Amino acid sequence: MFGAVVVGIGAAGWVRIRDMLAPLPGSPAEKLAVRGFISRRSLDTLEVSQISVEEAVSREDIHVAFICTENVLHEDNIRTFLQAGKHVCVEYPMTMSYKAAVELWDFAQEKGVILHEEHIELLTEDYKELKREVEGKILQEGTLHFTGGALKPGFGFPAFSGIARLTWLVELFGKLSVTAATIEEDSGNNYSKMTAKLLTSDNR
Repeated sequence: MFGAVVVGIGAAGWVRIRDMLAPLPGSPAEKLAVRGFISRRSLDTLEVSQISVEEAVSREDIHVAFICTENVLHEDNIRTFLQAGKHVCVEYPMTMSYKAAVELWDFAQEKGVILHEEHIELLTEDYKELKREVEGKILQEGTLHFTGGALKPGFGFPAFSGIARLTWLVELFGKLSVTAATIEEDSGNNYSKMTAKLLTSDNR
């Protein structure tokens, strides 16, 4: 049984705690026991104790940290728990730059612990159903639009608003290359739109 701490109590953090408190039979969550959570907010409505980072890194019964904070905070949190010899599972994206991600991968190897980046959308029923529908078919052409409001501070640059769904396409159709991209923003109406033209390895 692995003791776990959840860092960040937004939507993803709540889901992590829920799944560890009531794991589905046969799921990996059955091997995890949530020992506490870390949040900037003071929360007393959970069935789990709120603890500090200092306590989490020093406790021997905590083996893994689930990082569910704003994207810009991922790197520092990962580094803190790796330094303490803890395994880390982080919500996608791991960091805001490729260079930082490589450094953290190397650091995890040096410490002899696991650093796992998870794109939770690839585990949803919506994605699984889509994958079943396209299996065995040849892509002719497709369009995927990403629209939304302005990104909150700390959540990255505009392309990050749609990058999670772009990984659906890579999982479904293999390696993609970008041939063109445009961004439209209307701050007055809190609206943004990214349009990218992508080609598969066989130029479809």
